[in-house]
Amino acid sequence: MAQTENYDLIAHDEDIERAAYALKAMSHPLRLKILCAVGEEELAVQDIVNFVGTTQSNVSQHLAKLRDKNILASRRDANRIYYRVKDERTLRLVEMMRDVFCSNELN
Repeated sequence: MAQTENYDLIAHDEDIERAAYALKAMSHPLRLKILCAVGEEELAVQDIVNFVGTTQSNVSQHLAKLRDKNILASRRDANRIYYRVKDERTLRLVEMMRDVFCSNELN
């Protein structure tokens, strides 16, 4: 690959900043596990707590960070708060990470 082709991977500084910002927000193991739990569906906080296996307080802190970083969106329905991945590109990134880093038990 020619040196100039490398510059085309992420061509604009604002794209680089946005990518770094998102990756930093997702870099904590529990936040990544939360993203895996939510996936393509919308989940209530308690469902996420059950999936990741830690306290509601801990999960809520990480959900707030993901929401503040524009990774997750939330909505309230009565006394429950539901979370979903805000951007389809984030789901694609999580899927690629799964493909690269997760063991494949079929092999």
